[in-house]
Amino acid sequence: MLISSLQNARVKHVVRLSSRRYRDAQRQTIVEGIRETSRALEAGIIPSEAYICPDLIAGQAAAAVVNRLQQFNLSGETGLFEVTPSVFAKMAFRGESGGLLLVINYPEHTPEELLQRDDPFLVVLENAEKPGNVGAILRTADAAGVSGMILCPEDGRGTDLFNPNVIRASLGAVFTVPVITMAAREAVVWLKGAGIQIVASTPYASALYTDVSLRGPVAVVMGSEALGLSRHWLDAADMQVRIPMSGVVDSLNLSVSTALILYEVVRQRSRNDEKD
Repeated sequence: MLISSLQNARVKHVVRLSSRRYRDAQRQTIVEGIRETSRALEAGIIPSEAYICPDLIAGQAAAAVVNRLQQFNLSGETGLFEVTPSVFAKMAFRGESGGLLLVINYPEHTPEELLQRDDPFLVVLENAEKPGNVGAILRTADAAGVSGMILCPEDGRGTDLFNPNVIRASLGAVFTVPVITMAAREAVVWLKGAGIQIVASTPYASALYTDVSLRGPVAVVMGSEALGLSRHWLDAADMQVRIPMSGVVDSLNLSVSTALILYEVVRQRSRNDEKD
């Protein structure tokens, strides 16, 4: 089926998914681009709808995605539609998406999925507000072998995990790293009950993040750049750590700070394995 009208009801639905309120009401979001759609499908996500613009499709990777979508369409799992360039431009959240756009239901995970490993390695983000930061942290989490992420939005703040900009910035890692949302108090109780060490990052800590043991089950807890961590996390932490700052700036980008500490966990675990 070819859609050429900007007034088509399906087109209007996709356009409205640019609004968080509408996304949350529908429990759906959009995935654009060859790499992102490929990783969504590789993660086992079956889109409810898929839109392709033949004029923009190019390359073997895109062709492989289209072939997979055609299989889902034949099985009745996915509605597959061709659209004109003008319609695709209307629907796409960002300019260049390679002619591929999926509508998917929100992926849902349980806390138990974060504990499938014997040595859980988690990252907790409290009030992370910028989609680009959360997406970049998901990329790092995937690369570092993090077993899951917990988002703790408080007082109405916090990141919209399924903002298309998060999906884009994560390069599809949002589909490979299980993410759950919890209130901070609930998360603390759950982490302690699971025997996971809580390591809170704060510029006011006395210990450097490289000077403490991060082996064993661990949750690295990071706060927003503007507010840092709440008192609740600082009081609940098994240890507080800081990143050394020698210049005039008083903070690093959240994704950079998180990457430093996550890879210190990787370094220490690697050395621990070598000793074993």
